[in-house]
Amino acid sequence: MAHDLTLDHLRNTYSKGITTPRELITSLLKQAQQQANYNAWITLLTREELEPYLETLDRVRPIDLPLYGVPFAIKDNIDLAGVPTTAACPDFSYTPRESAFVVKLLIKSGAVPLGKTNLDQFATGLVGVRSPYGEGKNSFNQEYISGGSSAGSAIATALGQVSFALGTDTAGSGRVPAALNNLIGHKPTRGLLSTTGVVPACKSLDCVSIFALSCRDAAKLLDITAKFDSADIYSRTTPFFNRLRYFQENFSNKKVSFSFGIPEQLDFQGNKETQALFNQSIKQLKALGGQAVTVDFNPFIEAAKLLYEGPWVAERWIATQGVKPASMLEVIRKIINSAETKTAADAFLGQYRLKALKRICDKTLENIDFIIIPTIPTVYTRHEIAEQPIQRNSILGTYTNFMNLLDYSATAVPVGFLSSGISWGVTLFSQKYCDMSLLSFANGLHQTCNLPLAATGKRPGEISNQDSSSCQLATADKLIKIVVCGAHLEGQPLNWQLTERGGQLFQETTTSHQYRLYVLPEGERPALVRDESGGGQAIRVEIWQLPAEYFGSFVAAIPAPVGIGKVELANGSWETGFICESWGIQGANDITHYGSWPNWLNSKH
Repeated sequence: MAHDLTLDHLRNTYSKGITTPRELITSLLKQAQQQANYNAWITLLTREELEPYLETLDRVRPIDLPLYGVPFAIKDNIDLAGVPTTAACPDFSYTPRESAFVVKLLIKSGAVPLGKTNLDQFATGLVGVRSPYGEGKNSFNQEYISGGSSAGSAIATALGQVSFALGTDTAGSGRVPAALNNLIGHKPTRGLLSTTGVVPACKSLDCVSIFALSCRDAAKLLDITAKFDSADIYSRTTPFFNRLRYFQENFSNKKVSFSFGIPEQLDFQGNKETQALFNQSIKQLKALGGQAVTVDFNPFIEAAKLLYEGPWVAERWIATQGVKPASMLEVIRKIINSAETKTAADAFLGQYRLKALKRICDKTLENIDFIIIPTIPTVYTRHEIAEQPIQRNSILGTYTNFMNLLDYSATAVPVGFLSSGISWGVTLFSQKYCDMSLLSFANGLHQTCNLPLAATGKRPGEISNQDSSSCQLATADKLIKIVVCGAHLEGQPLNWQLTERGGQLFQETTTSHQYRLYVLPEGERPALVRDESGGGQAIRVEIWQLPAEYFGSFVAAIPAPVGIGKVELANGSWETGFICESWGIQGANDITHYGSWPNWLNSKH
């Protein structure tokens, strides 16, 4: 968690001799083991299994390899030589002799695989909870889904266990988890990244996707891995593909002129927070020089429905023919079995309709640089998905399912946080081979948002509690006190965010008499505001002690208008704690007279 694992920073760290790949990988492996309750991994490599990769690096210099010592994760439907591939189905498991084509390219470039990550079984799902290896838990709030199917790859990257991860993206699996875990998720043009050594979901639509901490990193990784593979019947290359040079030339934040589409019809499932973040993103793009154009989005939505309601679900049936139905999770079996009613006539009719829709959609994109859409309409807890596993999964795919059917490229970029503490994002998409162009536009938007690195709480170039000679995690005996007043109190719903990071209750106390307590209008969150006019009173709070290395990730999960500042306690001391800006309480409910958040909650019942 204490590491800045962006590619440029890591390369600089190695070049200066601040640490070595062996030291860093050992630290990250320990961290991944300590955070096992997120269920990110199916197989973590042992130190002995990692040693051959590290020995190879001992014989070269950081300058010799573009990804020297860079740790990465591999979704467990992508082969790594000598390590079981399970696709989250133990009975399906096999051990490949060779790594997938794209994995070979990364290892040849100096990257070090830490292991194989958890996924929705057979990459069928956008939720991350459909796995016998445990439900993937959101890196910011474990009550929420991580998104899927590439759940583990996103979680491992977000928690700072790896610099980047490989996922797959047939229907949105490389974008939905990115939105929910504050990551860049790039879904390349179909065929740019080889799928040799990838367990197929829908073979004609499958893509290997990239989870990264920044658009710059994603662009570099794409440039390394976008190579033609003659063994992959869907592999393709073209002189029109904008390579890394395009991204570098357009990397600056200088104001440029571009146009982008905004759908007329958008559904946020009643979530005002996600809608507000989407509208904010539009304003930011305009400030960067963008000209907005309203577009009819109905043809795209109709194309999206073809993926599961049309004949393409039969490809999932083909991919799992050798698997016993009893070996599959019930929800996976139900989805795949729906293919049994599809006919050859359905397949042709589906192709005809898709061709007609693509002509309309291509026309829409003809005179604009990209279209911006929500990556997902809303967010769900793991409990909510369990209540309606198929319907709510389908809602998550509203703006992702059409992408590969229409042969488009797409970049998911996080743009802010919700009151639940988790991130949310938008997707920029355009025609095939526009990958580097999209990453350039996404980079401008992402930098404008000024978000921390995934769930680590760190900014690029910042590593807290690090001495000049190593990248070891900060010592656990260095503690930071933090004052909490609401859902983080002991026994309250978000208290696990403290305990999971090793937090301990230090003291129960109250503030001075200069505070008021409010309930914010969105999400019913508490907000502590200082009031020196004489109308305040003492509010019940708790002081917790949190290991310093985990303080950053805890702070990163706090959505505006609440933030961290100094709180005056009853004894006159000032401690670090939750505060709210005065502008944030417009429309809020004043509950000061209850004296505490739990007292107000009890009054409701």
